[in-house]
Amino acid sequence: MAPASGPDLVRRLGEICGSRFARAAGPADLVAGVPARWVAAPGSVDDVSAVLRVAAQEDLSVVARGAGSKIDWGAPAAPVDIVLDTGRLAGIRPGAPDELVVEIGAGTPLRAVQAALDRVGQRLPLDPPSPGATVGGVVAADEAGPLRQLHGTPADQLVGLSYVDASGAVTRSAGWSAAWTPGPDPARLLCGSLGALGVVVSATLRVQPTPASRVWVSRSVWTPLEMHDVVRDVRESGLAPAAIEVDLRPTPQALGAGARTTRPSAGPGTLSMLLEGGPAEVAERVAELTAVAGGNAQAYGGPPDWWRRYPFGAGDVALQLDVPVGDLHAAIYALRDAAGSAVPVRGSVGVGVVHAALPGRLPPERVAAILAAVRGVLLGRGGTCVVVAAPTPIREAVDLWGDLATLPLLRRIKHRFDPHARLAPGRFPGNR
Repeated sequence: MAPASGPDLVRRLGEICGSRFARAAGPADLVAGVPARWVAAPGSVDDVSAVLRVAAQEDLSVVARGAGSKIDWGAPAAPVDIVLDTGRLAGIRPGAPDELVVEIGAGTPLRAVQAALDRVGQRLPLDPPSPGATVGGVVAADEAGPLRQLHGTPADQLVGLSYVDASGAVTRSAGWSAAWTPGPDPARLLCGSLGALGVVVSATLRVQPTPASRVWVSRSVWTPLEMHDVVRDVRESGLAPAAIEVDLRPTPQALGAGARTTRPSAGPGTLSMLLEGGPAEVAERVAELTAVAGGNAQAYGGPPDWWRRYPFGAGDVALQLDVPVGDLHAAIYALRDAAGSAVPVRGSVGVGVVHAALPGRLPPERVAAILAAVRGVLLGRGGTCVVVAAPTPIREAVDLWGDLATLPLLRRIKHRFDPHARLAPGRFPGNR
């Protein structure tokens, strides 16, 4: 079969999605800095299947996109042919009243789901930092926020997942609740794959009653070691906060001339912990947690302004450190030593997952040297340092993932789901 021309492919995609929902890509359709060729916005699962069958017939690469909040994550290693926009795959279908689950279309904004559930006194215990993120994007990135401390990531809350594979086949997979399923469950594998194993079209997730009371206990921390000691005491206290978050900010002077931070103020870091439950029970636990946290710990009726926000912005080198909790302070010290000064660090210190930001103006070789030094420290501690996003010159010059022990397994998984490497090329370590 001769390859389709541009106008012919737009026509074929228009026949599937509707002429208004198929077009040539434009400047707003970049994927991690790489221009796409076409955009298709299918309106049903069958349409997604048909678009992927066309891509398979024409040997075209496909990147799924929800709200685009994480479209700059990863590093496409090949041209992007089709951006598959999932925005029309929206909707909420509650399960039976006694099941406490809800099936959600991939293109549904998470905040719309939370608003709908809130009207009936329920919520999804998901609070990723990406504003406007869709459920499909959150699941595909396995993106979690502060509530991961108690409730885990989206992968931990998944009951079922529907996706379309690279050949166009539609699959419904059980989630983590299906513990009797032998071998790795596809639903779990797709979480965090950034669309490189299949296009998520809907997800069934657990819901829970909205907590009647929420109180934050916050205190200053001056060093990563002090942070480590307080977190250790809190985790050993048995008080089980729903979230334990840290915000470590350098002064603008520490970052050098012309540097910026995500907050204009500077000073000590902040450790903030969330307690949820009934009013009387939360009030009792707040008093205990304040005593355990020590220092200048105080209770607040709302979160700090940095809560559920990444420490990086557009143009920064965004890092994710995933380290055993007891070694997280060592990883932060290693990052500071390698960078030559303190850097913004923020995230779920209670589970050992934080994000950091390096200035995007650093030369690529300097960033590579920092990564090598930090990864060297983490090598014997079971931790990783991954580049989430970066300016194109840095993205193209550095190793985004480092020496992952799971790389051979990831390659086998990628080949199993997408043997021709058409889905989200480069966004998954198994592409390497």
